Amino acid sequence: MSSHRTMLLGVAVGAASGLTANAVAAGSPVLVWIVDHITYPVGQIFLRLLFMLVLPILFSALVMGICELDLKHVGRLGLRTLGYTAVVSTIAVLIGLVLVNLIRPGDGLPDAVRSLAQGGGIKAATAPVDTSPVGMIIAMVPDNVIKAAAAGDVLAVITFSLLFGLALSLTQTEAAARLRDGIQGLFDVSMRLIEGVLRFAWIGVGALLFTITSRMGIGIMQQLAAYVLTVLLGLGLHMFVVYSLSVRFLGGMSPVAFFRGSRTAIVTAFSTASSNATLPTSLKVAEEELRLPPSVARFVLTAGAAMNQNGTALFEGVTVLFLAQVYGVTLTLGQQAIVMLISVLGGIGTAGIPAGSLPVIAMILGMLGIPPEGLGLVLGVDRFLDMCRTVINVVGDLAAAVYVSRDAPRPSPEGEAAS
Repeated sequence: MSSHRTMLLGVAVGAASGLTANAVAAGSPVLVWIVDHITYPVGQIFLRLLFMLVLPILFSALVMGICELDLKHVGRLGLRTLGYTAVVSTIAVLIGLVLVNLIRPGDGLPDAVRSLAQGGGIKAATAPVDTSPVGMIIAMVPDNVIKAAAAGDVLAVITFSLLFGLALSLTQTEAAARLRDGIQGLFDVSMRLIEGVLRFAWIGVGALLFTITSRMGIGIMQQLAAYVLTVLLGLGLHMFVVYSLSVRFLGGMSPVAFFRGSRTAIVTAFSTASSNATLPTSLKVAEEELRLPPSVARFVLTAGAAMNQNGTALFEGVTVLFLAQVYGVTLTLGQQAIVMLISVLGGIGTAGIPAGSLPVIAMILGMLGIPPEGLGLVLGVDRFLDMCRTVINVVGDLAAAVYVSRDAPRPSPEGEAAS
């Protein structure tokens, strides 16, 4: 059975059995024992495995993503791509944060039910105490990166990774090349580990959902509909409004022609839920349907598959605030700004594979004091949302390629026919 089907099986079994247990034996000693000694430990082990891989994946992915830009040689092309990615990803996260604050899909749980949700989850680093703009900027720069990593100060680790990757991309020596190979190896090993963890995700997801639904009953399931609609609304606005404006005014292309030419890549992205798996199709679409210069399209799309994850950034921001609302954790504007910043940078460091954003979300939850077991709720609908946000990621890569290619000569149908 494929991985997403086994995960859906875990979701269905965990949610159904948890809801049944809550309806039949809520508060009984037997149910409490099962939750405390079986499902809760299994779910926490699954979450800890995700936490374990956060730092190696973030560091290696960010460093290799910057190195792939090779700014020393591509210069203006790389800077335009990176600048576009940062701006559009920020817009995506802002759309998500505004929607989740307006709709508030996590509100509405009775206090008694919410108190049951307060679990003894994994305790990770907290956000910087000083949430002023100056304090946040200072906190981003580590004085001791090893200490920051041990304390779970992910903002500082991200800053170090970006600077390290930039310096490594500008260092052209044999030793630096071997170091790049070593960091690529770290990334490959970390991805193999996350693949192994996700093979057993159906067990962890089932345990997490059983724990939550057996404690909270049907009320929590009703919250998911509003959450899913909020994510889809944000993704839809970003795709059809932001991307349309981008390709029209920044790329000089008709949005209708752009989306028509991108249909094959959209379908592939939705079916695979993987930006990396869609990359060959995106390259074909860019060159044959959108008629972008091959040299520009190949660079932008290859780098974008690893770095330009607009849909993922939006999804991460919405998910963190949704779970904060579910658990009654009030986030200040400063903390929401931290969520936005990590989501944008996390989008750069998120692997372009199914469920690649889960370690980043788990890290942010622990960082802000939100019980990480709430991730089980998100995992219940993650496969469908993963398919949707991958479409946004892939279309975003193509939109970036249109923008960067605007001033470059494009192949013409007449020229191809003549050749």
